[in-house]
Amino acid sequence: MTSQSQGIHQLLQAEKRAKDKLEEAKKRKEKRLKQAKEEAMAEIDQYRMQRDKEFRLKQSKVMGSQSNLSEEIEEQTQGKIKELNGSYNEYVESVLKQLLNIVCDVKPEIHVNYRATN
Repeated sequence: MTSQSQGIHQLLQAEKRAKDKLEEAKKRKEKRLKQAKEEAMAEIDQYRMQRDKEFRLKQSKVMGSQSNLSEEIEEQTQGKIKELNGSYNEYVESVLKQLLNIVCDVKPEIHVNYRATN
């Protein structure tokens, strides 16, 4: 009987050791999964920062060229406004004189379609 109880005791101890090894293996697996997840997150963050940096460089190139275009267009617009104002100031007197001459110089004439009714 003692040999049976000793055999059972050995079996129980072996079962306990197997259970402990399984728990230890589960813990190592969880630890590896957690470590892999952390490494993946770090890699994702690094990739995201790299792509963000590339995007900002491209954006600054595009926006920089757009600001240069804006400045150039603004300069052209101001030049055109100055040109038009100069043209206005140059011709305003002569145009007003012509207009006043046309309006004030009334020549009374009988219209060609007018028929005298007698």
